[in-house]
Parts: sequence; structure tokens; C-alpha cells
Amino acid sequence: MDYVGLAEAAAEKMGLYRRDPGGWRGCRRTSEVSVSWRPSAEFAGNVYRGEGIVPASTRDVWECIKPVAGGPRTKWDQNVKDFEVVEAISDTISVCRTTTPAAFMRIISPREFVDVVLMKRYEDGTMLSAATNVEHPLCPPQPNFVRGFNYPCGCFCIPLPGQISHQRLEESWRQHRWLSAERGCTY
Repeated sequence: MDYVGLAEAAAEKMGLYRRDPGGWRGCRRTSEVSVSWRPSAEFAGNVYRGEGIVPASTRDVWECIKPVAGGPRTKWDQNVKDFEVVEAISDTISVCRTTTPAAFMRIISPREFVDVVLMKRYEDGTMLSAATNVEHPLCPPQPNFVRGFNYPCGCFCIPLPGQISHQRLEESWRQHRWLSAERGCTY
């Protein structure tokens, strides 16, 4: 499987979302975060984007959100139970498995995702984490988890000019497909 090509395509897709301001419709806004959506050009559903200003340095924000095994994300993100690197393809690309806990009194089963993840730093200091679903021979579907399939998704950490202690955080994500290992069906 061309993990590098898939990771770079996911990063390019995130760049397209970031550069194309058209068609986004606001759906939620607080004083800290705004969430918007637009119809997907690739599947029957919507693409979502969350944006906010974080009062911290790029380094501090990136350390909290970057997708690495043993990182702080599993501590602060209640939707991430575990994160592991299945295979390091290079220093910036890896195949990873993320698990989520059950929700709503176990009505929603625990999920697992296997993605190729690319981490990239741009010349202006912007950091990107982009990912998309892959299959990997060392990571077959596990019992007691529903396998989720991510479309390209990612997160930009963007330094604000003249404000070294504030960053713009922009996350784009898409719908997931689920495959139940027990039932062999998608939903």
C-alpha cells in the first residue's frame, strides 16, 4: 500500500479545505470556538470544520494535539482511549491505531481506527496533522471494537502574526463509516 501517497493526498485535501472559504455554513458558535459545515463533493454527507484561537505558543498547542503514542491527547481528549503507532514509515508519516471508548451507557460500542498520519511544518510555522483510513497487515480488526474508516481529516495549528502566545487551531473532519467485526456489516 502506498502509505506516503495516501498521507500526502490527505494533507493536500486539508490544504484545499483551508484555502477554499466558499460554501461553509456556520452551525455552532461559542465565544471560543466556531463549527461550520458544507456538503461534501465526494460522498453523500457533510464536511465539518472547527476553528478557535488558543492562548498558547505553537509548541505548547502542538505538543497537546500531535498524534504520537504516549502523548497527552489520551489524557485530555475523552474521545481517545488509546493511540499507538503500528508502523513508522518515516519521521513524519506513520500508520496508527486509535481507539475510542464506549459511549451512552455502552449503546455506542468502542471504535478503532487505523490511519496513515502525516505531520508537517510549513515555512510560516503552521503545523499540520493529516490522516486518512488505511489497512495494515499488523492491525486486523479487533474483537469488541467496531472498525471505523476515516475520510481525510486533519488539524492545523496556525501562528497568529504579531501574537506569539496565541494560535489559530483549525480542524477539518468528515463522516466516518463503521464496520462491525462481529456482524460484518457497515453502518
